[in-house]
Amino acid sequence: MTDVFDRASEVEEIARLDALRDQRRRAGLAGKTVADSAHDCSVCDEPIAEKRREAVPGVQTCIECQEELERATYPVGVHA
Repeated sequence: MTDVFDRASEVEEIARLDALRDQRRRAGLAGKTVADSAHDCSVCDEPIAEKRREAVPGVQTCIECQEELERATYPVGVHA
């Protein structure tokens, strides 16, 4: 039974990595590195957390501003 769970975990991880890669491509961040990330948010000028800069290479906005941008782009109840 463990093999089934191990395989399911592997498939889930592959799907997650594929989704993250697709999201980065759509956001124009494919091929970007941490060095390409902004130190300060392009919207509010507040510092971008180092963990965010590492997690999303090429990032230009802080988490709060990115959430606002996404809410404005994809309002609740509207599906892209």
